[in-house]
Amino acid sequence: MTRFRRPEQLELLPYIGKWLVIASVVALLAGSASAFFLFALDWATTFREANRRIIWLLPLAGFAVGWVYHKLGKPVDAGNNLLIDEIHDPKKVVPLRMVPLVLGGTVISHLFGASVGREGTAVQMGGALADQLTHLFRMKREDRRILLMAGISAGFASVFGTPLAGAIFGLEVLAIGRMRYDALFPCMVAAIVADQVGLAWGVHHTHYAIGPVVPVAFWSVVAVVVAGIAFGLTGLVFATATHKLSAFMKRRVGYPPLRPFIGGVVVATAVWAIDGYRYIGLGIPTIVEAFHQPLAPWDFLGKLVFTVASLGTGFKGGEVTPLFYIGATLGNALAPLLHLPYAMLAGIGFVAVFAGAANTPVATIVMAVELFGPEIGPLAAIACIASYLFSGHAGIYHAQRVGHSKHRGSLPEELRIADVAQFRKQAASTKLAAEKEKMGLPPSSKA
Repeated sequence: MTRFRRPEQLELLPYIGKWLVIASVVALLAGSASAFFLFALDWATTFREANRRIIWLLPLAGFAVGWVYHKLGKPVDAGNNLLIDEIHDPKKVVPLRMVPLVLGGTVISHLFGASVGREGTAVQMGGALADQLTHLFRMKREDRRILLMAGISAGFASVFGTPLAGAIFGLEVLAIGRMRYDALFPCMVAAIVADQVGLAWGVHHTHYAIGPVVPVAFWSVVAVVVAGIAFGLTGLVFATATHKLSAFMKRRVGYPPLRPFIGGVVVATAVWAIDGYRYIGLGIPTIVEAFHQPLAPWDFLGKLVFTVASLGTGFKGGEVTPLFYIGATLGNALAPLLHLPYAMLAGIGFVAVFAGAANTPVATIVMAVELFGPEIGPLAAIACIASYLFSGHAGIYHAQRVGHSKHRGSLPEELRIADVAQFRKQAASTKLAAEKEKMGLPPSSKA
């Protein structure tokens, strides 16, 4: 007699119900935290702009943040990379102290004039708050991974007001060229609900007017490919410079609080010397300007340098909003050269530099549609993909894994992008040794 088997759809109902509840709780926590953070950030920005001389206290602010992290924050100092590592290799619950530390550190960084963003803070708060539910709901190893991904999605969505892009970001940021669809429903629910929670708290997101979009044609496609290559190379420079400066400071300055102190001296002096107030903080007014009028062609470089100096020396915050600034102003500068509208190419640059630096082309394509409308979708997609390809196997999140190499067979799966350079160096040494052996030369000799 054949045993009766329930339909697969009935077996999925408990799964749907479970993650609908858990993801909604994550969204409530992350959305509320992001709302509080955004209100605090608005206050800090308003106060700084009304009291510009406060920039001279940036070194002391950096020292204070560095000292607090040195004393209390060592377990969470890795930030976003800690969350990514825990998803790939779950070990222990992320300490709750990550939330107040990154929140306070970021607000102080903005208050005194560092050039940092906000995405890193929202993502870390979302992930850390979500992980506190691990013991409450008795989550298994695989479920905890999904829980952390939902927290990342909720944090990203609520801070930018882009729920669909936020959901996909939580799936895509973990590994280059690979997404985990088993977390799609929880991440989507968490992102959408978190965005609604933020709006319910009274959060208002910046509106960017994209203006007319040129039709998809031979020249427009070629132009956005060229622009996408420039955006990708810029993302590569940003990520590489930030990591190299951070490594340099760690080698040269043994006492961690002194690193942001030195960075604060450099940033404050540079702001005074070149009147560079437009290059500190989030830079939202300049981003908005990029959609309406031609800007100085070096604005993107100014923001890049100030942000690398801030993040590379240890100030807390995110990279994404500065990348929006860099991309929008670079697109603004390239527009007349490529015979494209300022606003349109600024919008494409806004998302495409981020696509290359974070290795998240799908999330940024969706973000372009959410922020600027569906008309820009095809051209933004081409630019984001070109940027993603030309940024290479580098990125702002060095804990990212290689899920599928951008170039066929060039890198093994699960390699951390922080280890890509060392892997290639070892591969080159092995290849050279093999060639010498084939030629009958000793290993130490020159071919």
